[in-house]
Amino acid sequence: MKDIILKAENISKQYRLGEVGTGTLSHDLNRWWHKIRGKENPYLKIGEVNDRSKKGTSDYVWALQDISFEVQRGEVLGIIGKNGAGKSTLLKILSKVTAPTTGSIKSRGRIASLLEVGTGFNGEMTGRENIFLNGAILGMTKKEITSKLDEIIEFSGCERYIDTPVKRYSSGMTVRLAFAVAAFLEPEILVVDEVLAVGDAEFQKKAIGKMQDISKGEGRTVLFVSHNMAAVRSLCTRGVVLEYGKVIFEGNIEEAVNRYFDDEKQFAYKEWDKESSPKTNFLRLLNAKVLNEKEELELNHSITNSVAIQFTYEILEEGNTFTHGFNLFNNENVHIFSSHDKDSLTLVKPLSKGVYSKKIIIPGNLLAEGTYTCSFAIMRYNPFVVEFHEMDIVGFNVIDKFGGDTARGNYNGNFPGIVRPILNWK
Repeated sequence: MKDIILKAENISKQYRLGEVGTGTLSHDLNRWWHKIRGKENPYLKIGEVNDRSKKGTSDYVWALQDISFEVQRGEVLGIIGKNGAGKSTLLKILSKVTAPTTGSIKSRGRIASLLEVGTGFNGEMTGRENIFLNGAILGMTKKEITSKLDEIIEFSGCERYIDTPVKRYSSGMTVRLAFAVAAFLEPEILVVDEVLAVGDAEFQKKAIGKMQDISKGEGRTVLFVSHNMAAVRSLCTRGVVLEYGKVIFEGNIEEAVNRYFDDEKQFAYKEWDKESSPKTNFLRLLNAKVLNEKEELELNHSITNSVAIQFTYEILEEGNTFTHGFNLFNNENVHIFSSHDKDSLTLVKPLSKGVYSKKIIIPGNLLAEGTYTCSFAIMRYNPFVVEFHEMDIVGFNVIDKFGGDTARGNYNGNFPGIVRPILNWK
């Protein structure tokens, strides 16, 4: 028999865009008029998918739509998805911070939430006072909190500042104390959002170890949201993948992580027709593809393997000298590096009409785990002119499997930085 501790049934959340108080009274009256006549809320039939990249036509968006799942006692559920997928909204509803527009949540036992840095903390009160305040909110008696007080303070690493007002804490100290309170006051369900990213590597390792103890040793349930796939893999037993407020996958955590990386917007191959292709008067781009070490089309690449990006173009007019440019960006649009083919033969010897390919190889053990996109440019020298520069041509994912032949070893926290080379230590 399944021991279900949390159940979400057809959860949806609708938000109205624009300034608060602009036209909402008429909408509220309209809802009320429909309600007293026993009719459905008229605004449930309108609204658009929460795609932040597109300009919509409706004032209403659905942050979540028809989310349903069950969580068993002692299970660690990973909730993953791109930014804007609805993860934090879902956790706020599960934690009863906000109410769903439609649907219901059924839970058994106390829920402790760690959604944002310092959630539920009073900045004017000391760390010690906030421990008792949070414990009382969770339904703990003063005696129960006192029995756990020393463990909480020791785990947080804030002993020196425990009698100082929390408003003077750094964000890292605040999240340390908040996590310690949430973890040690023995809730049946612990809800943790991405806030652990605020902590340093040492604290992340402690926090993830504590969550493993909570779930495996103490049989309590954890709902975990993170963009750190190594931590998700090592900690979670099952995963839910969200996209634009909808569940697109639910199941085994390894399959869930793979589904997360298989973002349909990140193509490893792109082809253009004659009308839409990036071009100049003498050259047009035909296609671009991301290849693995076996020369096969591949979206997901191990952190230890090289990645090749191949561009194929057509020379339309003879007698032109030029060279090639390449730029790489991560999913936060940070420009990782640029590379110009300064030794290209095309700078001194024009190509005849025909189709040609140019390949650039990014070595293994260079990029950090994450999602990347690239751009391609055609340039002339003397004088320097950029003929065209096409952004977001193709993309790929770099994945660092937990354990195995990587620099990660058994560490499952975040690695800072945008590159992660294997350097020669002497």
